[in-house]
Amino acid sequence: MENAPFDAYSPRQIAERLQALCVAKAATPLLSLTMLGMLAGAFIGLGALFSVIVLSDPSLGFAASRLLAGLVFSLGLLLVVVAGAELFTGNNLLAMGWAHGVLSTRDVLHNWIVVCAANFAGAAGLAAVVYLSGHAEMNGGAVGRAYLEIAAAKSALPFWTAFWRGVLCNVLVCMAVWMTLAGRSVTDKAVAVVLPVSLFVAAGFEHSVANMYLFPLATLLQAAAGAPVQLSWLWTNLVPVIAGNLVGGSVLVALVYYVIYRRRPEG
Repeated sequence: MENAPFDAYSPRQIAERLQALCVAKAATPLLSLTMLGMLAGAFIGLGALFSVIVLSDPSLGFAASRLLAGLVFSLGLLLVVVAGAELFTGNNLLAMGWAHGVLSTRDVLHNWIVVCAANFAGAAGLAAVVYLSGHAEMNGGAVGRAYLEIAAAKSALPFWTAFWRGVLCNVLVCMAVWMTLAGRSVTDKAVAVVLPVSLFVAAGFEHSVANMYLFPLATLLQAAAGAPVQLSWLWTNLVPVIAGNLVGGSVLVALVYYVIYRRRPEG
């Protein structure tokens, strides 16, 4: 029975809507997919920018700063789902379409590779513009120092720590995207996004696209200060975090819900 016009879609209906969305995403022309991916990288970068402003304020307590940083970071995913963009971490849900047989392995990998690369371009491009704007000089340079401290802490994570933090992060991100498909209004989508995103930021989990903004900006700040430029984050952080995001989103969300709602009965 269909829901009333103003009710949320049921989980089973969400799975049906997601499968149709997977097919539409896979059919997006390359130029559009690339531009939408760049937008998503910039949108998530804006959320990260907002959160760093909060984290740069030493007068806030630990819990308050983490909670507020997560709340304002929610802007990034809200821009993606409402304004329209292609986000690698959210697109890990395409695994449901692959499992159901409506998408080929080639379709899924093409989308993930193009969108991930475009996200990087959009996030790094935003980082360059933010650097040129002098944003890091805010609050007596505290904002710039916060970027450097955050980047240093992320670079120092052991491989498997970064991986598992990536897993946990994208479980929450993909659950947020899943729940936005239950909504019928912008307000519904905002409510669905805020708490899962706030939790992953507050808990210090790792989002690959956010890091594609944070690390390039920190690298530019290092270069401007005459410090040795560190690019090791490309493999010490992004590699395990991307892998963790893939597992969290595609396996622990998309494939789990596929088994529950879309798997064809045997026999």
